[in-house]
Amino acid sequence: MALAGAILGYHVASRLAYVIGVGVALRRQERHHVFTRNAGVEAGFRRFRRIAATLMNNDAVSFILLCVVTRRTGLTAPPPALLAVGVALILVGVAIKLWAAWRLGSAAYYWHNFFAPDDPVAPDPPGPYRFLRNPMYTLGYLQTYGLALVCGSLPGLVVATFDQAAILTFYHSVEKPHFESLIKGRRAS
Repeated sequence: MALAGAILGYHVASRLAYVIGVGVALRRQERHHVFTRNAGVEAGFRRFRRIAATLMNNDAVSFILLCVVTRRTGLTAPPPALLAVGVALILVGVAIKLWAAWRLGSAAYYWHNFFAPDDPVAPDPPGPYRFLRNPMYTLGYLQTYGLALVCGSLPGLVVATFDQAAILTFYHSVEKPHFESLIKGRRAS
């Protein structure tokens, strides 16, 4: 149980490092050009992307580890039912996230418009964005719930909810205001 507690703490720290760390870095870039001031747009973006990818990958691995270590804890549904629902959620969540990422492109996936505000912004982006305002952070998180169900991990389900709440908070406090200011600035020009 001590191992599970340590991994839970590590994952919560990883999630906070991701959403707060990336959020602060993007805000500092937006306001003070901390990544691009000396290195230029592309070099600054590459440096940021390395940092963000490290935080994001660490967060994902720590969540998987948490679900594995806390498997078969606290869920009472029969294992075949958990497995079927979990696999379906994983498939749908991963498909939506990949579809959204593919439609945005790899640069946009890592918030390139914070580094190059003149990047074109599609007013009606294609793909899942046609149907959902934010597929990456909404249905694109179904795989976290699915993995928790496949593992039969109640702590995994709770943490999946925390993770999604954290990324939606990041979206509403960092991404959305930035995007709205880009759109507003372009309309004013």
